[in-house]
Amino acid sequence: MFQAVVDPVAGSLALSALVACIPLAAFFVMLVGVKAKAHVSALVALVVALVVAIFAFGMPANLAALSGLQGACYGAFPIVFIIIMAVWFYEVTVVSGRSEDLKSLFDIVGGGDIRIQAVLVAFCFGGLLEALAGFGAPIAITATMILALGVKPAKAALAVLIANTAPVAYGAAGTPITTAGNMVAGGDASVALESAQHVAAIVGYQAPLFALFVPLLVVLILDGKKALRDCWMHALVIGASFAITQWWCSNHFAYELTDVVASLVSLGISVIFLHFVKPKNVNDARERFGMEPIAEGKGAKLAPVRAWMALVPYIIVVVVFAICKLGIPALLASTDIKIPFPGLAGNVLNAAGKDPGTTYNLNLLSNPGTMLLIAGLITTIVYSIFNEKGKYRITPGMSGKQLGQTFWAMRFSSLTIVMVLGLAYVMNFSGMTISIGQFLAHTGSLFALLSPVLGWVGTAVTGSDTSANALFSSLQYEAAQSNASLAHVSPDLFLAANTMGGVIGKMISPQSLAIAAVTTGEHESSLFKKVIPWSVGMLAVLCVLVFAESSVLSFILP
Repeated sequence: MFQAVVDPVAGSLALSALVACIPLAAFFVMLVGVKAKAHVSALVALVVALVVAIFAFGMPANLAALSGLQGACYGAFPIVFIIIMAVWFYEVTVVSGRSEDLKSLFDIVGGGDIRIQAVLVAFCFGGLLEALAGFGAPIAITATMILALGVKPAKAALAVLIANTAPVAYGAAGTPITTAGNMVAGGDASVALESAQHVAAIVGYQAPLFALFVPLLVVLILDGKKALRDCWMHALVIGASFAITQWWCSNHFAYELTDVVASLVSLGISVIFLHFVKPKNVNDARERFGMEPIAEGKGAKLAPVRAWMALVPYIIVVVVFAICKLGIPALLASTDIKIPFPGLAGNVLNAAGKDPGTTYNLNLLSNPGTMLLIAGLITTIVYSIFNEKGKYRITPGMSGKQLGQTFWAMRFSSLTIVMVLGLAYVMNFSGMTISIGQFLAHTGSLFALLSPVLGWVGTAVTGSDTSANALFSSLQYEAAQSNASLAHVSPDLFLAANTMGGVIGKMISPQSLAIAAVTTGEHESSLFKKVIPWSVGMLAVLCVLVFAESSVLSFILP
């Protein structure tokens, strides 16, 4: 039997917390200083965590190894499974050719105004991609589309990096938030779900504020003050419709579908608004972008049936999630298999003398990955039947082949997540996370101001909000619970703060910068210099917002 303690190193909490930071420091040094691959950095950090757990925190070697193994299992299923299913779902639309029709739909909706088209692509379509794929896919795809509109590479890169902030918290079917809930639930599936839903609801009072203004920022970046004068109403309508839907869906529907629903609603409302209120000086803007003016009555065309079929996959995924999350959630949850982790369950206690979560929940039917798999299979069937004389044909065999290719393409990203979750579990079960959390709790109410910075740093370095939540969720939770100045506030606020800090850190992560640079031909260092002021500015706003929500605005939180 091993029980974690908060001050195992010379009986000093400060020294114990400092030693507990060594695995995280190893990860960041390997990734940023040595410039090692993410999965290599995560493996090194995991090994360092095992050494610290055994020799500094007194955890038996076999229990430390089993802790890492349980974390790796959770990282593989359901986390990696969800992400791979999300990426595969999008790839089905690409293989079928329907994604090109969706691009044309954005062109039609934009009315020929390159600025509005770019916002719809980077923000709305990027939101859909983040919801279903993430991991840089939205940046790469939307940057390519915006370049095709005639936007200069530097502006295209900056626009997509900033546009990618708003949907990240609910990306990959809400995986970052699901991870945060699981990291503090002690292995109890119902507690994990309840916590994740509460965190998602709180994020719904933070993310929409940024979603409201991001389209305005994108317009400003693309074409300066002239664009704001011409298009501010359209950008505000796009942002406001996304923000309101994001708040509603995260608080009253299924948080896993927040970005999908918000993106579709924003696109739909934009279609209606643009029908009645046309952007000003469209041809003047096209001239500045070096594009031919649009003659009156001319523009892109798309048959209604093709426009409908381009939207079908996203309608299917909404329906599947609605049935599973709102119609039969108890039935699906009843099939979960709870497995006391062999050799670990009953042999590890946290500092409070409780089980830290040594039960592994095998939720084969109730996890979002299975729902995405079902939606992808239905989409494949629909597209194989309604193929318009074979032009858009996709067969189950093609879909299955794409699934295998997705697994292979995501192998290193998947390995990174598995290793990071193993690292997080070793730190949690050995008591390292509790030591750091207890030390940070001594910052009093100031912790609320600093809380988002952890998520910002975590995602800026790892490139993944999911990884940042795996690393820091338990730490944030422990620090908040132990902080007497924050006793009146739910610790879930700080899980939300960590998630949102990661949202803003995503734009300066090496992964995001590299993808944007490769796609647009710009250099990473040049892009970093352009985007860092925006990221730091948004972080400052978030820190103040979280501090206010922990004090004078605490009454607004769900």
